[in-house]
Amino acid sequence: MTLRYPQVLLLLCTLTALSPAIAAGGVKLDTPVGGWRSGAPEGEGESFRQTVNYPASSVSTPVGQANTARISGEIKAARKDNEPGRLIVNGVSMPLKIDDSGRYDRPFSFPNGSNSVEVRSPDGQQRHRTQFLNTSGGATPAKLRVLLAWDSDGTDLDLHLVTPDGAHIWYGNRSAANGAALDVDVTTGYGPEIFAMPAPIKGQYLVYVNYYGGGYRGDDEGGDEAVQALTTAQVTVITEEGTPSEKMETFLIPMRAVGELTLVKSFSYP
Repeated sequence: MTLRYPQVLLLLCTLTALSPAIAAGGVKLDTPVGGWRSGAPEGEGESFRQTVNYPASSVSTPVGQANTARISGEIKAARKDNEPGRLIVNGVSMPLKIDDSGRYDRPFSFPNGSNSVEVRSPDGQQRHRTQFLNTSGGATPAKLRVLLAWDSDGTDLDLHLVTPDGAHIWYGNRSAANGAALDVDVTTGYGPEIFAMPAPIKGQYLVYVNYYGGGYRGDDEGGDEAVQALTTAQVTVITEEGTPSEKMETFLIPMRAVGELTLVKSFSYP
């Protein structure tokens, strides 16, 4: 039997609607669910802005975060020393922050088109995966996206982008007139932080990572002691995402001290 394109979409929606967010072993994925999404429900806009407090709090997502802009669920598998799980979105693997009860809740800005999300337990033995088709009411898909993640909790790394016209995008200046924007800013460890640009300007781009602050705990003498100084940043640069021309590059950068600013990548578009 040959199915035409609309029939395939209808079949996909029907199948995924019958079994959303089914747990696989010890991993449960509440959002996102599979199927066809047309952006946020009426009255529930996608909001990525997080209150920036230092030292970083343990809050993962702001109150009222739209379900279409978050990845949440529960991992019941045992773990040691607050070890993170793994989050894999469209082939990009990142550490996943898990709280003491096993819950995880991360903001995420999904591109238009087909998206896949996989969550794995810290030991890698339990996993859950979903795939869905995302549309955002005619919004222009981002042709350039940059994702930052890192491997330590209670630390804050910041993504900085300088575009060819001199615009500087960072958490203190989230959007520019050229359409570039920082969609997600995470201050609570692991990330992700996400930069997106629907219509990239031709020319040179500069990608920086700043080690803004670390997790601290009070010692017996009333001072502060750094929980972890060294953290490894992971920066992924994606162009033409979701098309046959898609290119993806990932860089690992050791960040050794608070205040360090590192040029990760200089590249030309196109």
